[in-house]
Amino acid sequence: MQHWQTTRFRIDLSRPRVMGIVNVTPDSFSDGGRHDTTAAALRHAEQLLTEGAEILDIGGESTRPGSPTVPPAEEWARIQGVIEGAVKLGVPVSVDTCKTEVMQRALDAGADIVNDIRALLAPGALEVVRSHGRCGICLMHMQGDPDTMQQAPSYSDVMAEVSAFLSARLEAVRQAGIADERITLDPGIGFGKTPEHNFLLMRRQRELLSFGLPLLLGWSRKSTLGQLTGRPVDQRQVASVVAALAAIEQGARIVRVHDVGATVDALKVWEASGLLDARQNSATI
Repeated sequence: MQHWQTTRFRIDLSRPRVMGIVNVTPDSFSDGGRHDTTAAALRHAEQLLTEGAEILDIGGESTRPGSPTVPPAEEWARIQGVIEGAVKLGVPVSVDTCKTEVMQRALDAGADIVNDIRALLAPGALEVVRSHGRCGICLMHMQGDPDTMQQAPSYSDVMAEVSAFLSARLEAVRQAGIADERITLDPGIGFGKTPEHNFLLMRRQRELLSFGLPLLLGWSRKSTLGQLTGRPVDQRQVASVVAALAAIEQGARIVRVHDVGATVDALKVWEASGLLDARQNSATI
């Protein structure tokens, strides 16, 4: 049985888990400004738990295409109270950051997971997560930086390049002494990729199971879904839920979503059908 070891929780991944997004930002692409105070963000976190979220992912810097970099002190000021409040809610708390200083402060405040779009490439990042000997980590692939990543992204073979990057980062993490049970991998849907790249990654996602590690996928409300459906960001719930189910069908163990209640309901129906269990039994994780 597969697990994800985090600071306070050993998460059972025998069934898929829903990670709810808490953006404490003024400019996130989907919900910027809606939860940008500590009180509002914590109310939102509690609502996500009511809807069935099993992990909370808290971020203080937007990673939408074209987004500016936020200084570490400002990013931490945005999320400090939210992290400190969320760790009292009885579920794993993830900090969505690529900055070493913010990782350190969040882990010191009790966070369980570091979810890093730069796969711990920042100077000192590996040392920070190694020093917190049980925290979970998510290594994600991104081509370029958020401010430029969607300016004509190009690959000769997107699956091969994503796999090679994740393999290299995984080796670096292992050499730093971090156990596999603490690691999840994310191919980075929408991070320096066209819709064609994203859907190719979906179709071939099971190839990433060869790493022997859990996959975390985030399709929620992404622009690829908007380009496919023609719908604005606040009308992409159905597309997001379907994409989450497709990711799970292709082997994902954690899905990172905005629409927690709808995703949880969809998973309940799929699990009741028996189709999910049948597909899990054929997985190679």
